[in-house]
Amino acid sequence: MTIAAGSDTQSPAMNIADTHDLIRVQGARENNLKDVSVEIPKRRLTVFTGVSGSGKSSLVFATIAAESQRMINETYSAFVQGFMPSLARPDVDVLEGLTTAIIVDQERMGSNPRSTVGTATDANAMLRILFSRLGQPHIGSPNAYSFNVPTVKASGAITVDRGEGRTKTEKASFNRLGGMCSRCEGMGSVNDFDLTALYDESKSLSEGALTIPGYSMDGWYGRIFSGTGYFNMDKPIAKFTKKELHDLLYREPTKVKVEGINLTYEGVIPKIQKSMLSKDVDALQPHVRAFVERAITFTTCPECEGTRLSPEARSSKIKGKSIADVCTMQISDLAEWIRQLDEPSVAPLLKGLQHLLDSFADIGLGYLSLDRPAGTLSGGEAQRTKMIRHLGSSLTDITYVFDEPTIGLHPHDIERMNQLLLQLRDKGNTVLVVEHKPESIAIADHIIDLGPGAGTGGGTVCYEGDLDGLRGSDTITGRHLDDRASIKATFRKAKGQLEVRGASTNNLQSVDVDIPLGVLCVLTGVAGSGKSSLIHGSVAKRDGVLVIDQGAIRGSRRSNPATYTGLLEPIRKAFAKANGVKPALFSSNSEGACPTCNGAGVIYTDLGVMATVESTCEECEGKRFQASVLEYKLGERNIAEVLAMSVNEAEGFFSEGEARTPAAHKILDRLADVGLGYLTLGQPLTTLSGGERQRLKLATQMSEKGDIYILDEPTTGLHLADVQNLLGMLDRLVESGKSVIVIEHHQAVMAHADWIIDLGPGAGHDGGRIVFAGTPAELVAGKATLTGKHLAAYVGA
Repeated sequence: MTIAAGSDTQSPAMNIADTHDLIRVQGARENNLKDVSVEIPKRRLTVFTGVSGSGKSSLVFATIAAESQRMINETYSAFVQGFMPSLARPDVDVLEGLTTAIIVDQERMGSNPRSTVGTATDANAMLRILFSRLGQPHIGSPNAYSFNVPTVKASGAITVDRGEGRTKTEKASFNRLGGMCSRCEGMGSVNDFDLTALYDESKSLSEGALTIPGYSMDGWYGRIFSGTGYFNMDKPIAKFTKKELHDLLYREPTKVKVEGINLTYEGVIPKIQKSMLSKDVDALQPHVRAFVERAITFTTCPECEGTRLSPEARSSKIKGKSIADVCTMQISDLAEWIRQLDEPSVAPLLKGLQHLLDSFADIGLGYLSLDRPAGTLSGGEAQRTKMIRHLGSSLTDITYVFDEPTIGLHPHDIERMNQLLLQLRDKGNTVLVVEHKPESIAIADHIIDLGPGAGTGGGTVCYEGDLDGLRGSDTITGRHLDDRASIKATFRKAKGQLEVRGASTNNLQSVDVDIPLGVLCVLTGVAGSGKSSLIHGSVAKRDGVLVIDQGAIRGSRRSNPATYTGLLEPIRKAFAKANGVKPALFSSNSEGACPTCNGAGVIYTDLGVMATVESTCEECEGKRFQASVLEYKLGERNIAEVLAMSVNEAEGFFSEGEARTPAAHKILDRLADVGLGYLTLGQPLTTLSGGERQRLKLATQMSEKGDIYILDEPTTGLHLADVQNLLGMLDRLVESGKSVIVIEHHQAVMAHADWIIDLGPGAGHDGGRIVFAGTPAELVAGKATLTGKHLAAYVGA
């Protein structure tokens, strides 16, 4: 055996493999990017900054991360790819040096009511194994402790093979113990229907007796009800026989033939349970949610007391605690309880569970409990929960992509988040972060600033380099990086107060507080201190209160700012009036739509396992409307030209002359107010950034009637320069006679407040108390709370 010469591993010469230390992007044109070319260092922390809508997400998510995921998907067989989402190649000339990308975004976790923090992070799976090994009395396998597994029993004849062609029939029974509570089916709550909210008994079905959203007798439902023959469509429901009422409300799924088509008919109540109650109520469309809240009462299951588990699962205990008990514990307390278990037979399991629970505390989520429904987590909490699985990962040379990881974090918690990002980098990973907070920009090894403006005014690289260089650059981010709001000299006086007495939702400890009205009041405190619990538990449901939360805008490619804000309605009516035709002609989703592309403006060609090809419709040239509709004008412009206008341009267009439309102008004013003047009216919602969607929602909900506005973290996704615009808008709201309550961590908003209520001092059961109520000046002077110390440092006091 010979050994090749020249294989000295100590050679000082660099190996050619070590030269691939950059991710190169050349000619990126995704969304609003204008031939962007950048070089991103690997195994470093790179922060992408720029005003909201400048192209940060287009570069990081839609180009770099999307291409990495697409290339990984292409390594699978064509058969496997058929089950995966087909991704188109981003619009970019060259992408080199990519590594596997893991995206940790702000998307809320699934709204399935069966999903909890424990099920989403594998903590429940580990606990179930632990209890199946150590729980006394022993009741069975891990499935016996799962609230998603029902108990199954069966008996009957089985055939036993005796060999040589001989068989014997024996009676056998089968029993599989599951942990699901049989009364509530593992939901933790039972529901009861108010029948008077489902129908008007004085009317017949054909007169529209059903008051359930979507149950119109003009469509398929009317044809199905009349085609079944179960009841007389013209008979008032009050006169229905018991059988007819049962068939309408409770009938089990039954095969029927309606107009020659085979269909399945089932009663209204089981249909509602499947279509509406299988989802998280907060994730439903507003009109459906209003119906559910009106028609259905949810009460804690009397059998399992909300634990979701069967009596057997709750009877099995370790050191006096059942799996239901440990899931309701605060995670930081549960970690301590697990630490005290000394059982060599399950040592690896205890070590893994301990690490997982400690990761929750490290990331600032130790105040949660494992039975917390996943759909109730805020965007920031959901993002950090997803981060947990990556903290202990032994993978290196991964590209981690984060979308504003500091969302929902108090300045005190941001320091901890920064440490976690540096920890990921120090393991040899490339960390790409889209961020606006100066505290996070400060830890970057490399900064790429996009801009200079938003939308069509952005999409170029304004600066590339380190922090000191950014500070000295003449970019919008550079100029605003050291912006510090100052405490106001005078504070508005309250015109009344909203009394909250004995608030005890979640972790609140019988809180009594007076929230001043007629001023800008800011609620603050570390994440998990009880801010949202106070507002949503004791204030939000009162009359005249309007809550604008962080919930994401959902919309397809057919939705745009004009349709979402209701702006299209007055525009269509103005066009119809000016031309003496129907308003429906001026909707690309109705009669005026181009027949070739059905008003989408593009034609999709499905290529099986390959990416679907999207091409501009040749008939309408992407304008979405029929040629005959485009001949109708308002103020010398057709509907397609109006939808191509920016908000600022449309504001002028609808303010005077023939096109003057006060209703449209009012909506456009609100859009300009929140800094969205550059958006085009017909731009698909799917192309808007997170910050743009947040402000679009803000502008839309501002039109709703209310005396008290509650805003949940309105600075989410906003650049430092945009925060000033937001403060101006909040001031205008207060000056118009409204009361504004803001849940916020941004120091600029705190400094601008007339009154601050600070909750704490910690999170979970260490919080839930009012630690300060007064003016920002008093908070800074006292420096007695965490918020006071951070705000004093921010304003330089």
